[in-house]
Amino acid sequence: MPIDCVITADTGMEFPEMYRHWDMIEQLLYQERGIRLTILHHSKGFEWLMFDEPKVRPRTLAAREALDIPPYGNGWPGIHVRWCTGQLKTQIMQKEVDRIKGAYNALHYVGIAADEPKRIKNEVYPLYDWGITEAEALKICYDRGFDWNGLYEIYHRCSCWCCPFQRIDELRKLRYHHPELWAKLREMDERALDQFGNTAMGHFRVNWTVEQLEQRFAAEDADNESERKEDAMSKDKSEEIREMFKGVPPKNVILQVDDLPPKTLEQAMKQQKARDNKRPKKRGKTR
Repeated sequence: MPIDCVITADTGMEFPEMYRHWDMIEQLLYQERGIRLTILHHSKGFEWLMFDEPKVRPRTLAAREALDIPPYGNGWPGIHVRWCTGQLKTQIMQKEVDRIKGAYNALHYVGIAADEPKRIKNEVYPLYDWGITEAEALKICYDRGFDWNGLYEIYHRCSCWCCPFQRIDELRKLRYHHPELWAKLREMDERALDQFGNTAMGHFRVNWTVEQLEQRFAAEDADNESERKEDAMSKDKSEEIREMFKGVPPKNVILQVDDLPPKTLEQAMKQQKARDNKRPKKRGKTR
């Protein structure tokens, strides 16, 4: 297909692996087609929009004053106010596409896959037309050496790392695999709470601040570490006992539990086997 320009939008909050991926894409484009990757940016950026963009509408200013919120910044994006997608992606992309269409009467190819029909509008969608799904498109990339340094093997989606719409498990993975980004996210959330308080703009998620998530994940880590240590100790103890009785006939080992009469290990094993045989067998699943 004839391609004269390839465009994407950088929110400024992409994963480091994504920026390296874009570098690889540009090298391929230049080698095979002699063109560069055009990366669009908002003039001010994500954090300026989140914390510093001045509000000018009288209605907005009045609402901010009533809530005792500063008249600047948008806070965390919400389900009904996704300013991030609008201002950092959609608007700047559409503006550039309209400019190119007007100057060159160009076709606009959009990389929406066959399993995303609700996103189809009035452009040209090659993946959709060819019946290529998201999973198939990803495999095509992998087969050609583009693997995002394993990013899609960790996360279900790879949009902005600070996105509040991520699953809890995705945030858990962010803390583990990208601790430097997690630390930045904690700073941003603390600043949002200071600036916007107990409001939708100040809350990262409805029921969770990032600091609360940090405490939850830390507690999970502590529990997992405790279980790991207990398992290791149990394994070591079992191996120690096996080594202690290695080569000793069962009938020569005397066991005594509480006030019960002492038994040889051989007798105890026979009694345990008899009890096991008396237990009702589990029924198989029926259809």
